[in-house]
Amino acid sequence: MLMAVIVSGMALIAGIFGVGLGYRAIDEAGSGSASGGAAGAASTATVHLSEFAISPASVQVASGGTLAVHNDGVATHNVAIEGTDLISPMLGAGQTANLALTGLAPGTYTLICQVAGHADAGMRSTLVVTAGAGGTAAATGMEGMPGMTGTGGTARMTPAEMDAAMEKSIKAFPAKTQGVGGQELAPKVLADGTKQFELTSSIVKWEVEPGRVVDAWTYNGTVPGPTLRAEPGDKVQVVLHNQLPESTAIHFHGLTTPNAADGVTYITQPPIKSGETYTYSFVAQSTPAVGMYHSHHNAVTQVPDGLAGTFLIGHLPVPAGVTVAQEQIMMLNDSGAIGFSLNGKSFPATAPVVAKKGEWIQVHYLNEGVMAHPMHLHGMAQTVIAKDGFPLPQPYDADTINVAPGERYTVLVHATEVGTWAWHCHILSHAERADGMFGMVTALVVA
Repeated sequence: MLMAVIVSGMALIAGIFGVGLGYRAIDEAGSGSASGGAAGAASTATVHLSEFAISPASVQVASGGTLAVHNDGVATHNVAIEGTDLISPMLGAGQTANLALTGLAPGTYTLICQVAGHADAGMRSTLVVTAGAGGTAAATGMEGMPGMTGTGGTARMTPAEMDAAMEKSIKAFPAKTQGVGGQELAPKVLADGTKQFELTSSIVKWEVEPGRVVDAWTYNGTVPGPTLRAEPGDKVQVVLHNQLPESTAIHFHGLTTPNAADGVTYITQPPIKSGETYTYSFVAQSTPAVGMYHSHHNAVTQVPDGLAGTFLIGHLPVPAGVTVAQEQIMMLNDSGAIGFSLNGKSFPATAPVVAKKGEWIQVHYLNEGVMAHPMHLHGMAQTVIAKDGFPLPQPYDADTINVAPGERYTVLVHATEVGTWAWHCHILSHAERADGMFGMVTALVVA
């Protein structure tokens, strides 16, 4: 019993001592005088941006120091210190910038990317600023692009350099690249009339824009995957041969299917493992539909990297007096290996839509990205006739259509105005920067 009392007493003393050390550490951390703080912190620290992370998870820098920000991803990112006015420029793929921490008091802060949806997707990190002389605060600047300098968080080029870069980006359009996605796939018609579509998921080299080739996760080797089309009431089979290095599945987003064909692993089916084949069977719904098909297994990686396509059932009704001359699909993406793109291509490699004056064009917007995209066409109105494949009882005209992740909008464009008209996402950091247009930009050419 005596030994038990002694041991208990020693534990209590140790606990009190430990609590005391804890309070001391908290106090020192708050004041910036913790052992190894100012003495150990560098005046410059490096952070790396990617889809979707800021690394390292915790970075320490002396008060008055500098963050060297590197965008290692393919999408545009920046770094902001939450709760302050300290913000880096928006950085394109491969660009870098220095963010001066002038006036930032010692303490713990959160770094985030300000691009819509990126912080929620994981682009957060901890910044610890320690007391001490640190280094001389560097001006915020931009490297990696000829002639780019800046102060106070504003990246600049000389006016002549900016004009030349913009002209070069525009004159390169439409640039030729290898591969065309979204082409309609003819089904094999079985003896009982079933339309059978054969898909193979695999990783291929895909040229997103001239010279930028990525490892894309594809259906039948293209981004987007082939367009599948059936008529209401058709018997449908989709046969997937998985040649990926991991399991996958197909979800038919926006289509009415039996539960067994919903394509969500461990809810309606087992994963389709590497090397396996799986067949989805269902009867196409009785009403027209504008749907997508995409992976629903590790979807946060597989879908942005390319595993998505369009599935159309029948044809949507159009207003009286309208004859559709051409049907276009515009699949939107913003992350993963593909990055900011339209139909798997980034400007200047995006394909223009070409129409004769007076023609009606039907466009299906499908968002397979992780953020919303307000799609804006210059020069002519967009008449919205369906939302998520459901015909609207009252179509309406709009200048800009905001397409959220997973949404589909169908619009009609009456090509009444001759000329070349810009067509782009109106989140400007998705479409244009100081060195010219990029990403989610194309054009409507009316002749």
